[in-house]
Amino acid sequence: MAGALCISCSPAPLLWALLLLTVSPGNAFYLPGSYMHTYSQGEEIWAKVNSLTSIETEMPFSYYSLPYCRPQGGIKKSAENLGELLMGDQIDNSPYRFRVNVNESLYLCTTKGLNENDAKLLKQRTRDLYQVNMMLDNLPVMRFTEQNGITVQWTGFPVGYTPAGISEDYIINHLKFKVLVHEYEGRNVEIIGTGEEGSGVISEFDKKGMSGYQIVGFEVVPCSVKRDAEAFSKSNMYDSIEPVSCPMELQKSQVIRQQERITFTYDVEFVKSDIKWPSRWDAYLKMEAGAKVHWFSIMNSLMVILFLAGIVFVIFLRTVRRDLTRYEELDKEAQAQMNEELSGWKLVVGDVFREPTCPKLLCVMIGDGVQILGMAIVTIIFSTLGFMSPASRGMLLTGMIILYLFLGIAAGYVSVRLWKTIKGTSEGWRSVSWLTACFFPGVLFMVLTVLNFVLWGSKSTGALPISLFFALLAMWFCISVPLTLVGGFVGTRSAQIEFPVRSNQIPREIPARKYPSWLLVLGAGTLPFGTLFIELFFILSSIWLGRFYYVFGFLLIVLVLLVIVCAEVSVVLTYMNLCVEDWRWWWKAFFASGSVAIYVFLYSINYLVFDLRSLSGPVSAMLYLGYSFLMAFAIMLATGTIGFLTSFSFVHYLFSSVKID
Repeated sequence: MAGALCISCSPAPLLWALLLLTVSPGNAFYLPGSYMHTYSQGEEIWAKVNSLTSIETEMPFSYYSLPYCRPQGGIKKSAENLGELLMGDQIDNSPYRFRVNVNESLYLCTTKGLNENDAKLLKQRTRDLYQVNMMLDNLPVMRFTEQNGITVQWTGFPVGYTPAGISEDYIINHLKFKVLVHEYEGRNVEIIGTGEEGSGVISEFDKKGMSGYQIVGFEVVPCSVKRDAEAFSKSNMYDSIEPVSCPMELQKSQVIRQQERITFTYDVEFVKSDIKWPSRWDAYLKMEAGAKVHWFSIMNSLMVILFLAGIVFVIFLRTVRRDLTRYEELDKEAQAQMNEELSGWKLVVGDVFREPTCPKLLCVMIGDGVQILGMAIVTIIFSTLGFMSPASRGMLLTGMIILYLFLGIAAGYVSVRLWKTIKGTSEGWRSVSWLTACFFPGVLFMVLTVLNFVLWGSKSTGALPISLFFALLAMWFCISVPLTLVGGFVGTRSAQIEFPVRSNQIPREIPARKYPSWLLVLGAGTLPFGTLFIELFFILSSIWLGRFYYVFGFLLIVLVLLVIVCAEVSVVLTYMNLCVEDWRWWWKAFFASGSVAIYVFLYSINYLVFDLRSLSGPVSAMLYLGYSFLMAFAIMLATGTIGFLTSFSFVHYLFSSVKID
């Protein structure tokens, strides 16, 4: 899935970079995700190609699954990290050669006559709007189109196009490249970063004052040009040809047809630019709607927080503290008399800490929620600080997986300690730890296995190789599970949280209510959803429409606001339930904030219907809904954990102030 680009195989290069920053001398340094490469005049650079992608099918395919020209030395795959493989990236070398500051028009190859299968496949990929994703010096190729008088920026170029009202399809076989270069004069600069293939840290002190050119932009104008295949077939690869303009007439364009021979050519133009190398990604990361919509989202969330904060303020300072102060000022006889006249939350003092239904499942979900929430917070903070560069394909996803694995120790500790608090004993902690280690990853693997079989059946590069599948299972059982068990063992050694009041032997009858209490719980999820739905739109666009998402500063603010809203919603709802003598607050506190996941999933369906209208076929819809379910499930665990832990602290504080024999 396009949207995030990363290269580092592991956090080791990052650790080496931080070490070098502290011990190496230098006048300046860069840490942007890939090292600054300076090219000399006429030096050869080779473009690379990634998987073909489409916003219609969301199934990536190999570039060389189509009859394109192949490199003279054969196809060589680039080293791919865990994140790239999970996103369906397959990066190969290509025959497109560039010589720095040399403008030229070159011939590549002429195919044999298209057989029935190749012609059918090219037509299908064209009509499914597949894009070719090409890179030069780690920069994705960019193109511009005019739509309603507005210039729209895209990454990649189409396999072909089908004119309106025409049954024929036309292939893109001529590319007009524009390479923006910045002339660099060597200074005493130390260059620190991770290599393009994730090979480690490169530290180079520029003492010689080397000058040259840096690639700061890569643009393309795709064309379809009808060539004389017989005449061109006698040429050799990289022979010079006459430059050509993109034809407007369909008669001069290359049609996709059985037995048709297709000639591939390209033009290269180098243009000097004032863009500095550290700023070369700015063109890709520009926000289409600007920052205003993000600030609107934040202001909207602040209004919700202030509204809820006012309610919490009233509960704490006026109602609860007033009742407790009056209660504490009475003598014992008056307290005894008042106990007989108790009302509201004070009536459930003997039942409020009664064991909930399915306590083991609750402990497991809270533990997994802590693990997911911790992973999200650390990842977003590191991204905000600039460590998850878009130049580093797969780094974001790789970092998330590594963090999740090692946070298993926190999940085991929290789930077992909560189990010990509820049960009053640590007996059964091993099963709680095992379930915590297997609950969310188990659901994840089951869904991914089903989706992977679908992708395997479609021969998509998005399908996980069987070796990677077993590697993920090994990481799960060799890292996450043992750490979760270690965390659970530490939880057994920690003191249980003592309840401030004892539970009665006979449960108190809960008064009948005019409306189901779960209706209020489900409605409470709309408030956290209002905090994140605008950012959710940009994230979904990044995943499914191939757009870059790099406003992690806004995302961090939204995350903080979401945590506050979830906590406030859960506290308010818990208090309302206690006031109507409903002591079954445990699960309701969890789902009061966790129900936001329902609205996230419904919004994902809305996005599929109205924003991904081009998505075609049951396979594509199945992939989309499967990934959306996993996202909503993870959000439910994380937000539900926030609400539960906050409500637990609130109830514990509330009843620790009550003195009843």
